[in-house]
Amino acid sequence: MHPALGIDFGQARIGIAATDPCGILAHPVESIHLSKTEPLARIEELVRQRGIRTLVLGLPLRMDGTEGTACEKVRAFGKKLSRRLPELPLIYVDEYLTTTIAQEKLHQAGKKARNFKPIIDQAAAVEILNTWMEQA
Repeated sequence: MHPALGIDFGQARIGIAATDPCGILAHPVESIHLSKTEPLARIEELVRQRGIRTLVLGLPLRMDGTEGTACEKVRAFGKKLSRRLPELPLIYVDEYLTTTIAQEKLHQAGKKARNFKPIIDQAAAVEILNTWMEQA
């Protein structure tokens, strides 16, 4: 394995997680607020800083496994990301239930639901990376 960046794309925020340098453990990094930060530039900066070699983007498939309009938005973002960082493989991972799993883990860790918002996107990105690592 090698360093990977997990991305949970949203309309207001993009959650970012990364693996350790060996690509074994995923941890939260930050939430990119789209109203304040240009996401492609920030992701490119994180890739350079962390020596990332794979991008893992959550794809919000429906329960039946089909793609809807939410997937179209994620794939459009993925195309922009691939143009910006063409040397890196971009892998799509079904993000079904990642936010629910992340919320449950935050709850188990003693976090209050009202405090989830600032970190839920990052926690979901961790789950996206975990899903990818389990499949690899």
